[in-house]
Amino acid sequence: MKNSRRRAREFALQAIYQWLLNESAADTLLAQLREQKEFPKADQPLAEALLRGVLGNADALRQLLTPYLDREIRGLSPVEHALLLLSAFELRDHAQTPYRVVINEAIELAKSFGGTDGHKYVNGVLDKLATELRPGEVKKGPISPQRHRDTEKS
Repeated sequence: MKNSRRRAREFALQAIYQWLLNESAADTLLAQLREQKEFPKADQPLAEALLRGVLGNADALRQLLTPYLDREIRGLSPVEHALLLLSAFELRDHAQTPYRVVINEAIELAKSFGGTDGHKYVNGVLDKLATELRPGEVKKGPISPQRHRDTEKS
């Protein structure tokens, strides 16, 4: 069963993906999300914050990601591109979410929505980005499963 925060990330990912393809405005994308049957089960404030945060900071997020990519960002699949933008924003601007949670959520979303080995690529890029953005947290090592559950309650 998916918790409300996982659902929020799924909806934000889908909206960011759509934005990459047709550059719809955030309000349009949010209106479309609100029409989705499952959206009330999501952490709606988180979904909105992630979507608006990515759309408002996309260029800066791409600059953060570029040193860790092995190709042009436009050469990524739209799912990987959207997922890396989403996760980079969450790593940068949502310090209350442990970096391991951000990475694990990204891996799960990549497995659900991305290509066969896309999750491995996403994991590699985000591990390096986390070291840059959250060096103190990364140095402490992985979080315990109990801390993960405590931080990700639905």
